[in-house]
Amino acid sequence: MSSVADWFEQRGVYVPGEDNHSVDPWRDFGWLIVAWLLGCGTFILFLALAV
Repeated sequence: MSSVADWFEQRGVYVPGEDNHSVDPWRDFGWLIVAWLLGCGTFILFLALAV
């Protein structure tokens, strides 16, 4: 079962009890950054096509 935990740790997935690490924006908020960039890109593309 520890191999499953090691698999998640290697990919930067949250591990309970590991709250003492510094905040890494890409590790902690990467999905939010990507979603925001995709949303902005879609909005800009929509405006470009609407003109």
